[in-house]
Amino acid sequence: MAVATEPAALTLRFTEEHLALQQAVRNFAQKEIVPIAAEFDESGEFPLDTVRKMGAMGLMGIEVPEEYGGAGLDTLAYVLTMIEIAKADASHSTIVSVNNSLYAHGLMKFGTEDQKRRFLTPVASGEKIGAYSLTEPMSGSDAGTMQSRAVLNEAGTHYIINGRKSWVTSGPVADFVVLFTMTEPEKHHKGITAFLIDATRPGFIRGKKEPKLGIRASATSELVFENYLCPVEDVLGKPGDGFKIAMTVLDAGRIGIAAQALGIAEAAYEASVAYARQRQAFGSPIGSFQMIQAKIADMKTRIEASRQLIYNAVLAKERSKLTGERYTLEASIAKLFASETAMFVTHAAVQIHGGMGYSKELPVERYFRDAKITEIYEGTSEIQRLVIARHELGLR
Repeated sequence: MAVATEPAALTLRFTEEHLALQQAVRNFAQKEIVPIAAEFDESGEFPLDTVRKMGAMGLMGIEVPEEYGGAGLDTLAYVLTMIEIAKADASHSTIVSVNNSLYAHGLMKFGTEDQKRRFLTPVASGEKIGAYSLTEPMSGSDAGTMQSRAVLNEAGTHYIINGRKSWVTSGPVADFVVLFTMTEPEKHHKGITAFLIDATRPGFIRGKKEPKLGIRASATSELVFENYLCPVEDVLGKPGDGFKIAMTVLDAGRIGIAAQALGIAEAAYEASVAYARQRQAFGSPIGSFQMIQAKIADMKTRIEASRQLIYNAVLAKERSKLTGERYTLEASIAKLFASETAMFVTHAAVQIHGGMGYSKELPVERYFRDAKITEIYEGTSEIQRLVIARHELGLR
Protein backbone atom coordinates (compact mmCIF):
# COMPACT_ATOMS: atom_id res chain seq x y z
CA MET A 1 0.00 0.00 0.00
CA ALA A 2 1.74 3.16 -1.18
CA VAL A 3 1.28 6.20 1.05
CA ALA A 4 1.41 9.51 -0.81
CA THR A 5 1.90 12.95 0.77
CA GLU A 6 -1.87 13.53 0.93
CA PRO A 7 -4.15 10.84 2.43
CA ALA A 8 -6.70 11.32 -0.35
CA ALA A 9 -4.00 10.38 -2.87
CA LEU A 10 -3.57 6.83 -1.59
CA THR A 11 -3.40 4.32 -4.41
CA LEU A 12 -3.80 0.57 -4.41
CA ARG A 13 -0.55 -1.23 -5.19
CA PHE A 14 0.20 -4.90 -5.01
CA THR A 15 3.65 -5.33 -3.53
CA GLU A 16 5.76 -8.46 -3.83
CA GLU A 17 4.72 -9.21 -0.25
CA HIS A 18 1.05 -9.06 -1.21
CA LEU A 19 1.53 -11.36 -4.19
CA ALA A 20 3.64 -13.82 -2.20
CA LEU A 21 1.00 -13.92 0.55
CA GLN A 22 -1.79 -14.42 -1.99
CA GLN A 23 0.03 -17.35 -3.58
CA ALA A 24 0.92 -18.90 -0.22
CA VAL A 25 -2.68 -18.68 1.02
CA ARG A 26 -3.98 -20.03 -2.31
CA ASN A 27 -1.63 -23.01 -2.13
CA PHE A 28 -2.57 -23.71 1.48
CA ALA A 29 -6.30 -23.37 0.82
CA GLN A 30 -6.28 -25.64 -2.20
CA LYS A 31 -4.06 -28.26 -0.56
CA GLU A 32 -5.31 -28.25 3.03
CA ILE A 33 -8.89 -26.93 2.95
CA VAL A 34 -10.49 -27.99 -0.36
CA PRO A 35 -10.07 -31.75 0.30
CA ILE A 36 -11.86 -31.55 3.68
CA ALA A 37 -14.46 -28.84 2.99
CA ALA A 38 -17.33 -31.16 2.01
CA GLU A 39 -16.68 -33.49 4.95
CA PHE A 40 -16.74 -30.68 7.51
CA ASP A 41 -19.78 -29.10 5.87
CA GLU A 42 -21.61 -32.42 6.24
CA SER A 43 -20.56 -33.05 9.85
CA GLY A 44 -20.68 -29.44 11.07
CA GLU A 45 -17.50 -30.12 13.03
CA PHE A 46 -15.21 -27.17 13.77
CA PRO A 47 -11.97 -27.53 11.70
CA LEU A 48 -9.58 -26.87 14.56
CA ASP A 49 -6.51 -28.44 12.92
CA THR A 50 -6.60 -26.20 9.85
CA VAL A 51 -7.47 -23.19 12.01
CA ARG A 52 -4.29 -23.81 14.01
CA LYS A 53 -2.34 -24.06 10.75
CA MET A 54 -3.82 -20.75 9.59
CA GLY A 55 -2.74 -19.25 12.89
CA ALA A 56 0.81 -20.50 12.36
CA MET A 57 0.77 -18.71 8.97
CA GLY A 58 -0.26 -15.44 10.63
CA LEU A 59 -3.73 -15.47 9.08
CA MET A 60 -5.63 -15.09 12.35
CA GLY A 61 -4.19 -11.63 13.02
CA ILE A 62 -3.19 -10.25 9.64
CA GLU A 63 -3.33 -6.54 10.50
CA VAL A 64 -2.20 -7.00 14.09
CA PRO A 65 1.39 -5.82 14.73
CA GLU A 66 3.95 -8.56 15.23
CA GLU A 67 4.50 -7.45 18.83
CA TYR A 68 0.96 -8.65 19.58
CA GLY A 69 1.30 -11.95 17.74
CA GLY A 70 0.02 -10.85 14.34
CA ALA A 71 1.47 -10.59 10.85
CA GLY A 72 1.71 -6.79 10.81
CA LEU A 73 0.24 -6.47 7.30
CA ASP A 74 -2.46 -4.19 5.84
CA THR A 75 -6.09 -4.29 4.76
CA LEU A 76 -5.26 -5.41 1.22
CA ALA A 77 -3.40 -8.42 2.63
CA TYR A 78 -6.46 -9.27 4.70
CA VAL A 79 -8.81 -9.02 1.72
CA LEU A 80 -6.58 -11.16 -0.49
CA THR A 81 -6.44 -13.78 2.25
CA MET A 82 -10.20 -13.79 2.73
CA ILE A 83 -10.84 -14.24 -0.98
CA GLU A 84 -8.51 -17.23 -1.30
CA ILE A 85 -9.77 -18.96 1.85
CA ALA A 86 -13.42 -18.36 0.87
CA LYS A 87 -12.81 -19.84 -2.60
CA ALA A 88 -11.78 -23.04 -0.83
CA ASP A 89 -14.39 -22.99 1.93
CA ALA A 90 -16.59 -20.21 3.29
CA SER A 91 -16.64 -21.73 6.79
CA HIS A 92 -12.89 -21.35 7.18
CA SER A 93 -13.06 -17.78 5.89
CA THR A 94 -15.78 -16.95 8.43
CA ILE A 95 -13.49 -18.04 11.24
CA VAL A 96 -10.68 -15.90 9.79
CA SER A 97 -13.07 -12.95 9.44
CA VAL A 98 -14.30 -13.04 13.04
CA ASN A 99 -10.81 -13.33 14.48
CA ASN A 100 -9.42 -10.52 12.34
CA SER A 101 -12.21 -7.99 11.87
CA LEU A 102 -14.70 -8.42 14.68
CA TYR A 103 -12.36 -9.43 17.47
CA ALA A 104 -8.82 -8.23 16.80
CA HIS A 105 -9.76 -4.95 15.10
CA GLY A 106 -11.80 -3.79 18.09
CA LEU A 107 -9.03 -4.61 20.53
CA MET A 108 -6.41 -2.88 18.42
CA LYS A 109 -8.48 0.28 18.17
CA PHE A 110 -10.00 0.49 21.65
CA GLY A 111 -8.00 -1.84 23.93
CA THR A 112 -5.49 -0.84 26.58
CA GLU A 113 -1.94 -2.14 26.46
CA ASP A 114 -2.74 -4.68 29.17
CA GLN A 115 -5.88 -5.83 27.34
CA LYS A 116 -3.94 -6.29 24.12
CA ARG A 117 -1.34 -8.43 25.87
CA ARG A 118 -3.91 -10.62 27.62
CA PHE A 119 -6.74 -10.85 25.09
CA LEU A 120 -5.24 -10.02 21.68
CA THR A 121 -1.82 -11.68 21.47
CA PRO A 122 -2.99 -15.28 22.02
CA VAL A 123 -5.82 -14.86 19.49
CA ALA A 124 -3.78 -13.10 16.80
CA SER A 125 -1.17 -15.84 17.02
CA GLY A 126 -3.81 -18.53 16.55
CA GLU A 127 -3.26 -20.04 20.00
CA LYS A 128 -6.73 -18.98 21.14
CA ILE A 129 -9.99 -18.22 19.33
CA GLY A 130 -11.98 -15.00 19.63
CA ALA A 131 -15.65 -14.18 19.13
CA TYR A 132 -17.92 -11.13 18.88
CA SER A 133 -21.33 -11.08 20.57
CA LEU A 134 -23.85 -8.33 19.81
CA THR A 135 -27.06 -10.07 18.66
CA GLU A 136 -29.75 -11.38 21.02
CA PRO A 137 -32.88 -13.48 20.41
CA MET A 138 -35.03 -10.31 20.29
CA SER A 139 -32.33 -7.84 19.27
CA GLY A 140 -30.72 -7.99 15.85
CA SER A 141 -30.50 -4.91 13.66
CA ASP A 142 -31.85 -2.77 16.54
CA ALA A 143 -29.15 -3.19 19.18
CA GLY A 144 -30.83 -0.65 21.46
CA THR A 145 -33.47 -3.21 22.44
CA MET A 146 -31.08 -5.80 23.88
CA GLN A 147 -32.22 -7.40 27.13
CA SER A 148 -28.89 -8.53 28.61
CA ARG A 149 -27.64 -6.49 31.53
CA ALA A 150 -24.36 -5.65 33.27
CA VAL A 151 -24.60 -4.08 36.73
CA LEU A 152 -21.63 -2.68 38.67
CA ASN A 153 -21.27 -4.31 42.09
CA GLU A 154 -21.25 -2.25 45.29
CA ALA A 155 -17.48 -2.46 45.58
CA GLY A 156 -17.09 -1.03 42.07
CA THR A 157 -14.68 -3.82 41.15
CA HIS A 158 -16.79 -6.04 38.88
CA TYR A 159 -19.78 -5.95 36.56
CA ILE A 160 -22.36 -8.68 37.13
CA ILE A 161 -23.55 -9.83 33.71
CA ASN A 162 -26.78 -11.71 33.00
CA GLY A 163 -28.50 -12.47 29.73
CA ARG A 164 -28.63 -14.56 26.59
CA LYS A 165 -26.82 -13.78 23.34
CA SER A 166 -27.50 -15.48 20.03
CA TRP A 167 -25.83 -16.22 16.68
CA VAL A 168 -22.34 -15.97 18.14
CA THR A 169 -19.90 -17.12 15.46
CA SER A 170 -17.20 -19.33 17.04
CA GLY A 171 -19.25 -19.27 20.24
CA PRO A 172 -18.93 -23.02 20.89
CA VAL A 173 -15.12 -22.87 20.76
CA ALA A 174 -14.19 -19.28 21.68
CA ASP A 175 -11.67 -18.66 24.44
CA PHE A 176 -12.42 -14.93 24.58
CA VAL A 177 -15.45 -12.89 23.55
CA VAL A 178 -16.04 -9.19 22.89
CA LEU A 179 -19.47 -8.83 24.49
CA PHE A 180 -21.90 -5.94 24.12
CA THR A 181 -24.55 -5.53 26.80
CA MET A 182 -26.64 -2.87 28.52
CA THR A 183 -25.25 -1.00 31.51
CA GLU A 184 -27.76 1.90 31.32
CA PRO A 185 -30.93 0.63 29.58
CA GLU A 186 -32.71 3.98 29.81
CA LYS A 187 -30.15 5.42 27.40
CA HIS A 188 -30.83 2.74 24.75
CA HIS A 189 -27.91 2.71 22.24
CA LYS A 190 -25.88 5.06 24.41
CA GLY A 191 -26.23 2.72 27.36
CA ILE A 192 -24.37 -0.21 25.78
CA THR A 193 -20.92 -1.17 27.08
CA ALA A 194 -18.34 -3.52 25.58
CA PHE A 195 -16.67 -6.18 27.75
CA LEU A 196 -13.80 -8.60 27.23
CA ILE A 197 -14.99 -12.00 28.38
CA ASP A 198 -12.80 -14.90 29.48
CA ALA A 199 -14.75 -18.08 28.72
CA THR A 200 -13.08 -20.00 31.58
CA ARG A 201 -14.73 -17.90 34.30
CA PRO A 202 -17.84 -19.08 36.18
CA GLY A 203 -21.18 -17.92 34.81
CA PHE A 204 -20.20 -18.34 31.15
CA ILE A 205 -22.39 -21.00 29.53
CA ARG A 206 -22.37 -22.13 25.92
CA GLY A 207 -25.94 -22.56 24.70
CA LYS A 208 -27.41 -24.53 21.83
CA LYS A 209 -25.42 -24.84 18.63
CA GLU A 210 -27.30 -23.49 15.61
CA PRO A 211 -28.26 -25.96 12.83
CA LYS A 212 -27.43 -23.74 9.85
CA LEU A 213 -28.15 -23.75 6.13
CA GLY A 214 -24.56 -22.88 5.22
CA ILE A 215 -21.08 -22.21 6.66
CA ARG A 216 -21.81 -25.28 8.74
CA ALA A 217 -18.22 -25.89 9.86
CA SER A 218 -18.11 -22.41 11.38
CA ALA A 219 -19.50 -23.12 14.83
CA THR A 220 -22.33 -20.80 15.92
CA SER A 221 -24.24 -20.86 19.19
CA GLU A 222 -26.04 -18.98 21.92
CA LEU A 223 -24.07 -17.75 24.92
CA VAL A 224 -25.69 -17.51 28.34
CA PHE A 225 -24.40 -15.35 31.19
CA GLU A 226 -25.51 -16.17 34.72
CA ASN A 227 -24.05 -13.78 37.31
CA TYR A 228 -20.81 -13.65 35.35
CA LEU A 229 -18.31 -11.39 37.14
CA CYS A 230 -16.30 -9.23 34.75
CA PRO A 231 -13.51 -7.10 36.29
CA VAL A 232 -13.85 -3.38 35.55
CA GLU A 233 -10.40 -3.45 33.94
CA ASP A 234 -11.88 -5.71 31.25
CA VAL A 235 -14.28 -3.07 29.98
CA LEU A 236 -13.31 -2.32 26.36
CA GLY A 237 -13.24 1.43 25.81
CA LYS A 238 -15.43 3.45 28.16
CA PRO A 239 -18.78 2.51 29.72
CA GLY A 240 -21.52 3.59 27.33
CA ASP A 241 -19.26 3.47 24.27
CA GLY A 242 -20.31 -0.05 23.30
CA PHE A 243 -22.56 0.87 20.38
CA LYS A 244 -19.90 3.14 18.87
CA ILE A 245 -17.33 0.36 19.23
CA ALA A 246 -19.69 -2.22 17.72
CA MET A 247 -20.43 -0.08 14.68
CA THR A 248 -16.78 0.82 14.16
CA VAL A 249 -15.86 -2.85 14.26
CA LEU A 250 -18.65 -3.72 11.83
CA ASP A 251 -17.18 -1.30 9.27
CA ALA A 252 -14.08 -3.49 9.17
CA GLY A 253 -16.16 -6.65 9.31
CA ARG A 254 -18.17 -5.64 6.26
CA ILE A 255 -15.03 -5.40 4.15
CA GLY A 256 -14.13 -8.92 5.23
CA ILE A 257 -17.58 -10.27 4.38
CA ALA A 258 -17.47 -8.54 0.99
CA ALA A 259 -14.18 -10.33 0.32
CA GLN A 260 -15.67 -13.60 1.50
CA ALA A 261 -18.63 -13.12 -0.86
CA LEU A 262 -16.25 -12.44 -3.73
CA GLY A 263 -14.30 -15.61 -2.98
CA ILE A 264 -17.48 -17.71 -2.98
CA ALA A 265 -18.59 -16.09 -6.25
CA GLU A 266 -15.21 -16.71 -7.88
CA ALA A 267 -15.29 -20.39 -6.93
CA ALA A 268 -18.80 -20.80 -8.36
CA TYR A 269 -17.88 -18.88 -11.49
CA GLU A 270 -14.72 -20.88 -12.19
CA ALA A 271 -16.63 -24.14 -11.71
CA SER A 272 -19.31 -22.90 -14.13
CA VAL A 273 -16.84 -21.93 -16.85
CA ALA A 274 -15.14 -25.33 -16.61
CA TYR A 275 -18.47 -27.15 -16.73
CA ALA A 276 -19.75 -25.07 -19.66
CA ARG A 277 -16.65 -26.05 -21.65
CA GLN A 278 -16.90 -29.79 -21.01
CA ARG A 279 -20.64 -30.52 -20.73
CA GLN A 280 -22.11 -31.56 -24.05
CA ALA A 281 -25.73 -31.07 -25.15
CA PHE A 282 -27.22 -31.39 -28.63
CA GLY A 283 -23.77 -32.19 -29.97
CA SER A 284 -22.01 -29.08 -28.62
CA PRO A 285 -20.49 -27.78 -25.36
CA ILE A 286 -23.21 -25.92 -23.46
CA GLY A 287 -20.88 -22.93 -23.39
CA SER A 288 -21.64 -22.45 -27.08
CA PHE A 289 -25.27 -21.65 -26.26
CA GLN A 290 -26.14 -17.97 -25.94
CA MET A 291 -28.19 -18.40 -22.76
CA ILE A 292 -25.18 -19.92 -21.00
CA GLN A 293 -22.91 -17.23 -22.44
CA ALA A 294 -25.22 -14.51 -21.10
CA LYS A 295 -25.01 -16.05 -17.62
CA ILE A 296 -21.21 -16.26 -17.80
CA ALA A 297 -20.98 -12.62 -18.95
CA ASP A 298 -23.24 -11.36 -16.17
CA MET A 299 -21.42 -13.43 -13.54
CA LYS A 300 -18.01 -12.14 -14.63
CA THR A 301 -19.16 -8.51 -14.79
CA ARG A 302 -20.62 -8.56 -11.28
CA ILE A 303 -17.54 -10.27 -9.89
CA GLU A 304 -15.19 -7.65 -11.32
CA ALA A 305 -17.45 -4.80 -10.18
CA SER A 306 -17.45 -6.31 -6.67
CA ARG A 307 -13.67 -6.51 -6.72
CA GLN A 308 -13.32 -2.81 -7.52
CA LEU A 309 -15.80 -1.81 -4.81
CA ILE A 310 -13.89 -3.91 -2.29
CA TYR A 311 -10.60 -2.30 -3.33
CA ASN A 312 -12.25 1.09 -2.90
CA ALA A 313 -13.22 0.12 0.64
CA VAL A 314 -9.66 -1.10 1.28
CA LEU A 315 -8.33 2.32 0.29
CA ALA A 316 -10.88 4.05 2.50
CA LYS A 317 -9.86 1.94 5.49
CA GLU A 318 -6.17 2.56 4.89
CA ARG A 319 -6.88 6.28 4.54
CA SER A 320 -8.73 6.21 7.86
CA LYS A 321 -5.52 5.07 9.56
CA LEU A 322 -4.05 8.46 8.63
CA THR A 323 -7.08 10.70 9.02
CA GLY A 324 -9.26 8.94 11.61
CA GLU A 325 -12.28 9.30 9.33
CA ARG A 326 -14.93 6.58 9.09
CA TYR A 327 -15.23 4.37 6.02
CA THR A 328 -18.78 3.22 6.70
CA LEU A 329 -20.12 4.19 3.27
CA GLU A 330 -17.43 2.42 1.26
CA ALA A 331 -17.66 -0.71 3.43
CA SER A 332 -21.46 -0.85 3.17
CA ILE A 333 -21.45 -0.40 -0.60
CA ALA A 334 -18.86 -3.15 -1.05
CA LYS A 335 -20.65 -5.51 1.31
CA LEU A 336 -24.07 -4.92 -0.25
CA PHE A 337 -22.96 -5.41 -3.84
CA ALA A 338 -20.54 -8.28 -3.25
CA SER A 339 -22.98 -10.27 -1.11
CA GLU A 340 -25.78 -9.91 -3.64
CA THR A 341 -23.28 -10.82 -6.36
CA ALA A 342 -22.43 -14.01 -4.47
CA MET A 343 -26.10 -14.99 -4.44
CA PHE A 344 -26.55 -14.07 -8.11
CA VAL A 345 -23.46 -15.97 -9.23
CA THR A 346 -24.09 -19.10 -7.15
CA HIS A 347 -27.71 -19.23 -8.31
CA ALA A 348 -26.55 -18.99 -11.92
CA ALA A 349 -23.92 -21.66 -11.24
CA VAL A 350 -26.56 -24.10 -10.04
CA GLN A 351 -28.59 -23.40 -13.19
CA ILE A 352 -25.60 -23.93 -15.47
CA HIS A 353 -24.80 -27.24 -13.79
CA GLY A 354 -28.43 -28.38 -13.98
CA GLY A 355 -29.09 -31.52 -11.95
CA MET A 356 -25.43 -31.79 -10.94
CA GLY A 357 -25.68 -28.31 -9.46
CA TYR A 358 -28.29 -29.69 -7.06
CA SER A 359 -26.16 -32.66 -6.08
CA LYS A 360 -23.71 -32.84 -3.20
CA GLU A 361 -21.31 -34.64 -5.51
CA LEU A 362 -20.13 -31.18 -6.61
CA PRO A 363 -19.40 -28.16 -4.38
CA VAL A 364 -21.72 -25.83 -6.32
CA GLU A 365 -24.71 -26.46 -4.04
CA ARG A 366 -22.49 -25.68 -1.03
CA TYR A 367 -21.40 -22.40 -2.60
CA PHE A 368 -25.09 -21.54 -3.05
CA ARG A 369 -25.92 -22.33 0.59
CA ASP A 370 -22.86 -20.52 1.91
CA ALA A 371 -23.48 -17.38 -0.16
CA LYS A 372 -26.79 -16.58 1.53
CA ILE A 373 -25.31 -15.67 4.90
CA THR A 374 -23.22 -12.90 3.33
CA GLU A 375 -26.47 -10.98 2.76
CA ILE A 376 -27.35 -11.31 6.46
CA TYR A 377 -24.49 -11.07 8.92
CA GLU A 378 -22.50 -7.91 9.61
CA GLY A 379 -25.75 -6.13 8.71
CA THR A 380 -28.41 -7.35 6.29
CA SER A 381 -28.68 -5.99 2.75
CA GLU A 382 -31.63 -3.93 3.97
CA ILE A 383 -29.49 -2.34 6.68
CA GLN A 384 -26.70 -1.63 4.16
CA ARG A 385 -29.21 0.20 1.96
CA LEU A 386 -30.35 2.25 4.95
CA VAL A 387 -26.74 3.11 5.83
CA ILE A 388 -25.96 4.17 2.26
CA ALA A 389 -29.17 6.16 1.77
CA ARG A 390 -28.90 7.98 5.10
CA HIS A 391 -25.33 8.95 4.31
CA GLU A 392 -26.30 10.34 0.93
CA LEU A 393 -29.35 12.16 2.31
CA GLY A 394 -27.41 13.64 5.20
CA LEU A 395 -29.50 11.77 7.79
CA ARG A 396 -27.69 10.65 10.93
